[in-house]
Amino acid sequence: MQGWRWFSEQKFEQKRDLAKSILGWHLRTMNTPVCWTRRRLFSAMLSLSVWLVGTVVLGQVSGIPALQPGATVTATFSSVRAQTNRLSYLLTIPREYADDSTRRFPLVLFLHGSGERGTNVQLVAVHGPPKQAREGKSFPFVLVSPQCPPDQRWEPAVLAALLDEVEKAVRIDTHREYVTGLSMGGYGAWALAAHYPERFAAIAPVCGGGERIDIILGGRKAEAMKTLGIWAFHGAKDSVVPLEESQRMVSAYEKLGNAAVKLTVYPEANHDSWTQAYNEPELYSWLLAHHR
Repeated sequence: MQGWRWFSEQKFEQKRDLAKSILGWHLRTMNTPVCWTRRRLFSAMLSLSVWLVGTVVLGQVSGIPALQPGATVTATFSSVRAQTNRLSYLLTIPREYADDSTRRFPLVLFLHGSGERGTNVQLVAVHGPPKQAREGKSFPFVLVSPQCPPDQRWEPAVLAALLDEVEKAVRIDTHREYVTGLSMGGYGAWALAAHYPERFAAIAPVCGGGERIDIILGGRKAEAMKTLGIWAFHGAKDSVVPLEESQRMVSAYEKLGNAAVKLTVYPEANHDSWTQAYNEPELYSWLLAHHR
């Protein structure tokens, strides 16, 4: 009973370490000849460690103390989630890439809309920069065009991890990274910039929107947000994502102190404002003019 009282009083980290130590002993014992007595001991210790681990896991899920009717108690909750994220993507390399093995290139991340989600990565090239690249347009930057899995949306942390991986394999000028996207991808561009404003030099969201609270509560990221290059695009007659979505985001950045943010509205465009946006003669030169 005293042993149980000692165990129940220990913190989660101490219980976890105890369970790990016992399991580690099991693994070492399994690889060595053991006598019958040690086998019995092994079995007993294994049962104990399984019970300990179960107790630790349950303790991790629920940190609710003894309930006291009519009283307010302080409880805690912690959880560790393991998730595998897999993104297929098109990687377009500039023609000049092999000319100088020391040269680093700007990077543009393109995020497609909801209609291109799926398992066929070639759908990514239906619109925007990857479509232009497929049609023969030469870009002076590395173009990364991932495909969002079915029934999912763009996750800033997953996209940041993707860029980390690309930076390991391709010569990237990390002072010149940009993100653009259309519709759902426009939302993704706004969200990614709000989470990692210090990473990107400029963004170009098309017919998207976002969470203004991310800008209002920017905190330590506010200074990077103030210097982020922003050129948004939207159709005045958009019946899918209202023009107000872009206007609210632009207004939030203006109130924050970003004096360079701008919005181009196409008077006759409905949801497809991306055709005009990605054919703006100055779009790519405008992006590349920004540095971090």
